[in-house]
Amino acid sequence: MTTTTNGRYPEDEQGTEQKDPAESNRGGNSLYGKPAKQNSRESDGTNEDLFAGFWMRFWAYLTDLIILFSLNGLLLSPFYFTGEGEIWGFITLYAVCNAIITYGYFVLMTKFYGQTLGKMIFGLRVVRVNREKLKWSDIIFREVVLRFAYRSLVITNLAYIVVAFTPQKAGIHDMIADTRVIHSRK
Repeated sequence: MTTTTNGRYPEDEQGTEQKDPAESNRGGNSLYGKPAKQNSRESDGTNEDLFAGFWMRFWAYLTDLIILFSLNGLLLSPFYFTGEGEIWGFITLYAVCNAIITYGYFVLMTKFYGQTLGKMIFGLRVVRVNREKLKWSDIIFREVVLRFAYRSLVITNLAYIVVAFTPQKAGIHDMIADTRVIHSRK
């Protein structure tokens, strides 16, 4: 019978400990560490480190905007016939309902599916860096607070370009919320 030094794996002939293959692969696929190959599928067949780049995310977001434009057109069309009317100075009831539908869409789709319809079409998914389940606080912060901050000024929309230049294809909102967007299809 062979004795073990770590209780699980016997030593080989040279006296060194054999490593669990699953443990040695984890280091290269970690979202914290720099992956061995940034945007190519690894030989083990996983796509955990296949981060979604700027253009994929752009087309998914554009698809979401088209869906939201259509949805808001259907749901908010009665406002066109009744007049918009101001409720708080320059803010209209139409604008408030539009914001509720838009932010609600991003929050609820991301929370319950991990992706919006645009991301589903392009095979993308939002995940936490530590791979735990997305929390409400992560999603509210990412999809409401930071998205509102991006939309507040025209110049802040340029912050999305950061996605093209970071190693894990993370935007500023991803970095702050500890999330990443990955490819969910093989």
